[in-house]
Amino acid sequence: MASAPTVDRGYDHSAVIYRTPDEYVHSVVPFITEGLARAETVWAAVPTPKLSILREALGAAARDVTFVDITEMGRNPGRILAAEWAFIYQHRTGPVRLIAEPVWPGRTAVEYPACIQHEALANIAFEDCDVAGLCPYDASLLDDEILADIRATHPLIGSNASRERSADYAVDAALQRCNQALATGPAPLTYTVSKAEDLAGARRHGGRYGRLLGLSADRIADLKLVITELATNSLQHGGGRSRLAFWEHSGHLVCEVRDLGFLIDPLAGRRPPNTGGPGAVGLFVVNALADLVRTHTSPGGTTIHAYMRLDRFAPGAVTAD
Repeated sequence: MASAPTVDRGYDHSAVIYRTPDEYVHSVVPFITEGLARAETVWAAVPTPKLSILREALGAAARDVTFVDITEMGRNPGRILAAEWAFIYQHRTGPVRLIAEPVWPGRTAVEYPACIQHEALANIAFEDCDVAGLCPYDASLLDDEILADIRATHPLIGSNASRERSADYAVDAALQRCNQALATGPAPLTYTVSKAEDLAGARRHGGRYGRLLGLSADRIADLKLVITELATNSLQHGGGRSRLAFWEHSGHLVCEVRDLGFLIDPLAGRRPPNTGGPGAVGLFVVNALADLVRTHTSPGGTTIHAYMRLDRFAPGAVTAD
């Protein structure tokens, strides 16, 4: 890989744009092999087809790389930072290289803002870490809006073996664009929580709706835990009262909570729990269990949508004709 512009010690965050499998290999593999040659630990979270491409191109060196299927781990983009944080902490004695491909064919318009939010937050989360991050982007997915978001969330932009600084790098502006107002679905099932004793009723309402939509017993248990954590967080930090709403959208059960709180910490729910912070554990659990989490927060209140994929829409599910 050609020499990059000089950067200060800390998070070296690059996006690389590729168009073909060969361009992908020529962009990503040198980043990996350079790290391995420097005895750095390398973590690569990419879609399944890219895992095979990288393993084949790396040959024997692939055994020294930690590979992760991002389409599973990162289905909810809110989980990606925690996984990266855990890897960095595990290998905190030396420099770390991270490859993460959060946007892939099949990502929906609802998921996309959460992907860009993750990219922006990574710059804040790893600002003081000795980490080099590379984020591959498939050119077939890149319209003008996505290109603008890439430039805003990555200090360095590359193609093939070269990188240059992004003149449009602006994390705060990117985060503001991702902080979109969230609308309640049509004809939702609603429930108000104003005291701890209301939590049991909220869980019953959500569980009944989940059963109606065909959620498995295990996922209903997950949904009830999501309800508990969201509503408890509102009781503790959101003005003491919240309104829950449930509806179905595009193969998911959506659990909404609205309250009067304001999320000041942009990394709340993304740090591993041992880092503490108001509401950190509860929101972390929600991110771990939900298939997507979208948040809108302002001084006037906060809305969180937690999406639980319905079992009949899961990969490999068998449906009747």
